[in-house]
Amino acid sequence: MNSSSSGKRPEASLTGKGFYIVLFLCAAVIGVSAWVMAAGNETMQNDSINSLGGEHRVEMVIAPAPEKSDWIDETEIAPPQIGAETMATPEIAAEEASAPGEPEAAPVSYVWPAAGVIERDHSLGVLKYDRTMQDWRTHSGIDIACEEGQLVVAARGGKVESIVSDGLYGTVLTIDHGDGMQSVYANLAPETSVKSGEWVDPGVVLGTVGRSALCEIGQSGHLHFEMRSNGEAVDPMAYLPT
Repeated sequence: MNSSSSGKRPEASLTGKGFYIVLFLCAAVIGVSAWVMAAGNETMQNDSINSLGGEHRVEMVIAPAPEKSDWIDETEIAPPQIGAETMATPEIAAEEASAPGEPEAAPVSYVWPAAGVIERDHSLGVLKYDRTMQDWRTHSGIDIACEEGQLVVAARGGKVESIVSDGLYGTVLTIDHGDGMQSVYANLAPETSVKSGEWVDPGVVLGTVGRSALCEIGQSGHLHFEMRSNGEAVDPMAYLPT
């Protein structure tokens, strides 16, 4: 009995404590192996980085701050504001502005068709007494009192449109000035100094004062002078120099 029990004790001891001892040793061996492998990998990585850094080393150079005189004034490069009054004018626009334009047309001027005083003025809105007809009526022109034979001149340059013998106003000469304006000279002597269709300049003699206007025969010698704008009678005094 004693011999058999003593023979089983070592086996029981091995299966108890011995199992844990072997397990601990195995774990220790695995841990040491893992540490060795990790240390070896880190060393290899460091060696690789060092070797690469030796061949392609990049050095960073920090430049010193620029002097104050080298600073860029932001106002020098600031873009112009849209609509600003100080915006520069393009050169081409400046050239166009300075280029001389077309000459302006000279103002139209008139001269008196005869020397004398106004005996009867222009009146379309108010009736005036007519000594010849002995009634009240309008007057489409002005009557310039002057002696028979007084020279009559063109009040403005233009083309002689017509010279007619009218039953009321006698010899009537009309000048077309080309801008819708006409001048009419009546009570002239039958013989004129110009012909129909002829161009005359201001002051050119057209004829002389006569006594051919039967509707104004009761007046003293005079030139009946009218001005028309687009066919409508206007006051000559608004155009003649004063």
